[in-house]
Amino acid sequence: MKKRNKVIYWIATIWLSLGMLSAGIVQLIRIEEEVEMFTRLGYPLYILTQLGIWKILGVVAILVPKYPLVKEWAYAGFFFTVTGAIYSHVSSGDPLADSFGPTLLLILIVVSWFFRPADRKLVNTNIH
Repeated sequence: MKKRNKVIYWIATIWLSLGMLSAGIVQLIRIEEEVEMFTRLGYPLYILTQLGIWKILGVVAILVPKYPLVKEWAYAGFFFTVTGAIYSHVSSGDPLADSFGPTLLLILIVVSWFFRPADRKLVNTNIH
């Protein structure tokens, strides 16, 4: 059971990392389609740089060993980013297919977070 969980974790985490890294790079170099989508959704273009940097740093945080608090923040940031993307596409009337990428990333975030090994989790100290 434990080995299965580790395999699930690493598969989800590698795919999540590749997805976030590629999205971050696309946003940093401002690929034309990304610029058009952000403009259509009504976001200022400076957000592309901010999101690109955060996504790349989040991937680093998730992949490096230790630092469980930083990993929690990275997972939370990924979660807020992709749920915001899904909401933006749905509320702007985009076809449902436009939400496929962020929805897939959301699933990978949840699976990676849920199956992460104990050494990558925050320890509950219950300080009173």
